[in-house]
Amino acid sequence: MATITIWNGAAQLGEGPCWDPRDDMLWFVDIKGQRVHRYDPRSATTRAWDAPAPVGWVVPAEGGVLLAGLQTGLARFDPVSGDFAHLAQVEPDLPGNRLNDATVAPDGSVWFGSMDDGERQATGRVHRWNGRSVETSAIEPVVITNGPGVSPDGRTLYHVDTVGGIIHAVALSGDGATGEVRVFARIDPDDGHPDGVTVDAAGNVWVGLWGGWRARLYDPAGAIVTEVRLPAANITKVALGGVDGRTAYATSARVGLSPAALAAQPEAGNVFSFKVDTPGQRLPLARLAVTE
Repeated sequence: MATITIWNGAAQLGEGPCWDPRDDMLWFVDIKGQRVHRYDPRSATTRAWDAPAPVGWVVPAEGGVLLAGLQTGLARFDPVSGDFAHLAQVEPDLPGNRLNDATVAPDGSVWFGSMDDGERQATGRVHRWNGRSVETSAIEPVVITNGPGVSPDGRTLYHVDTVGGIIHAVALSGDGATGEVRVFARIDPDDGHPDGVTVDAAGNVWVGLWGGWRARLYDPAGAIVTEVRLPAANITKVALGGVDGRTAYATSARVGLSPAALAAQPEAGNVFSFKVDTPGQRLPLARLAVTE
């Protein structure tokens, strides 16, 4: 499958790509660089905003703004003014944690995870923003949470334990409560470590493989459908977008790579794209009805 580079900005830790259906643009972040980026495929141009803290993700939200996951908590991000307005604290008792990845569920709630920024302690939790406040799920904590993704029917949450090499499928009820947790897929360490996931319109699951030089697609039963090789080792997440939903965008990272590794992969930290057969889900707008 042919891949192209759409952004060669060499992010330290590129993450959180998501397609904004309001204006058909791609948002992504550089967590360690503390920047939010927006890519316009019509002009092939990118605009960037500085964030006030490490930013794990942004997602389109009601009112023409975005919801941002910062190390300091959730914030309303206005791309017109560039302002980040604080909405809610997340894990104020764990200053060594940061937010890492997110998705918007069909009901407009936002599922997101945290992680130990030192990547040692199992303090990473899965949370839900219900439009008013943050709810902590009953999912067991891990060192690095990743990829929350939700099935098209809203009944299954895909949650990644990156260090453990497991993608979990978690039953969801209508009120956002989590139920049975089962192993959806185990990733051999020789293939890389599972990072962010995205669920397409047919319920298939894309995952970026950190250290694996690829993105992998699983069917709803957890069987591997295909893999796409990419020109960087650390692939963090795939977003599905484009006017027909059939363009994949993959973020990558260069953080932690030695000088020799960087010389061997000059495209580390860039954003890549490739075509897919099954379109992505149209991302709902995150609810921002009431703030804390």
